[in-house]
Amino acid sequence: MPERVLCQSQDLLERGMARCFTLQWDGRERNAFVLRYDGGVYAYLNECAHIPVELDFNPGDFFDYSRRWLVCSTHGAYYAPDTGLCLGGPCPGRKLVSLPVREYANQVCLIEEKTQNE
Repeated sequence: MPERVLCQSQDLLERGMARCFTLQWDGRERNAFVLRYDGGVYAYLNECAHIPVELDFNPGDFFDYSRRWLVCSTHGAYYAPDTGLCLGGPCPGRKLVSLPVREYANQVCLIEEKTQNE
């Protein structure tokens, strides 16, 4: 399966800044991010489930002040970092678009074959 290295494992601190990247999705280049939460690594398209605007306050800054939720800087929707499920704000019950990633050999990789979504 084709994979792309996004970063080294040590680059993702627990509930810290995310690593931003781009990928092809639905025939166009899209922004995305990968982060570490409760020991796991998760990746999502950088788009609010309410209206497709980027979530981060500043590049890579997705967590709220408590470092518990991902927050849309425009609408205030908040999401569970491990599932992408919106738990409050204008779109409860909707989810961020998750991307397949895996961590091995001290690297975090995007599984590209599953991200083309053509």
